[in-house]
Amino acid sequence: MNEHREIRPRVAIVFGGRNSEHAVSLLGAGSVLEAIDRTKYDVVPVGIAPDGRWVLATSDQRFAIEATVDESGTALALPSGGAELVALAPGAIPVELGKVDVVFPVLHGPFGEDGTIQGLLEMAGVRYVGSGVLASAVGMDKAYMKMVLAASGLPVGPYVVIRDRDWRLDRDRVVKEVEALGWPVFVKPSRAGSSQGISKANDLEELERAVDFAREHDPKVLVEAAIAGREIECAVLESFGDEPATASLPGEVLAGEDHEFFDFSAKYHEGQMSLAVPADIPPHVTEELRAMAVRAFEALSCEGLSRVDFFYTPQGEIVLNEINTMPGFTSLSVAPQLLAASGLPYSGLVDHLIQLALNRQTGLR
Repeated sequence: MNEHREIRPRVAIVFGGRNSEHAVSLLGAGSVLEAIDRTKYDVVPVGIAPDGRWVLATSDQRFAIEATVDESGTALALPSGGAELVALAPGAIPVELGKVDVVFPVLHGPFGEDGTIQGLLEMAGVRYVGSGVLASAVGMDKAYMKMVLAASGLPVGPYVVIRDRDWRLDRDRVVKEVEALGWPVFVKPSRAGSSQGISKANDLEELERAVDFAREHDPKVLVEAAIAGREIECAVLESFGDEPATASLPGEVLAGEDHEFFDFSAKYHEGQMSLAVPADIPPHVTEELRAMAVRAFEALSCEGLSRVDFFYTPQGEIVLNEINTMPGFTSLSVAPQLLAASGLPYSGLVDHLIQLALNRQTGLR
């Protein structure tokens, strides 16, 4: 008599990416591979190398990622006795992506979080975790994100967008627009994440350097007026069926003494930041922040998980800074910590997101 073998959903964990957040993706994918319930799901690890080539693991059950992140790059190691990575030819897409039940893209930044891989999966009719093409693209581009949030009646701070042509051919006009914001300003790439390429400018000389630094990551640059306030963040999680999305308890991000603002080093170097959950704010502010976070999630038509970042000023004002459609996803990242403090542990979060994707229809929705 043949033994009955339970058929488990096959989940492709996609990690890496051809952008400066490659290392951050490896950290998140390592956490997912460790937390996913392998008695419930068959796991198919799929990588994207920095040069854009797809890579496959020779074994799924023993595959794990150990990664460290610093300012200069990544160290990646596979445990002894584990799998090896085999690179496909340039331009080739793994056929394995069409043989799974759901794709979990633990990808950040351009060519991963910006609607590109989401579009590929939509064309192939493959279910995937997280937001769709439009929400991913708008959420990745901070300039368009702010336009959509403001059009939805949400409070955003003053900003100026510097496009490549503007900076090269019409710099005097751009500088006048930035000066009108008042000093200091914060300068950042419009389409990058993990606080990379961000710097503070206190005058015109520093502005030139800050824009050039941001342009190393993206020719399109966002300049924001400085807002004095505490950085408060909420995670928003999609619910099943017709239930509305829910927001976590808000948490306050506290950068270390060596950091004037919450930059890449503060996020990813051990001991450089802490998260106070719940944030020490009045109850009515907590509820207002949570409601705004859900409104932002819905304004972009997000799905799955997002993290919404706010400033809470000494005058009691709330300013929405940005929304991240695929936030840092290690078990120690902000969004998973916020949800854990709200009652959903990391392993439960991974399962919830996969189940949402499995129950989602493909195509227009």
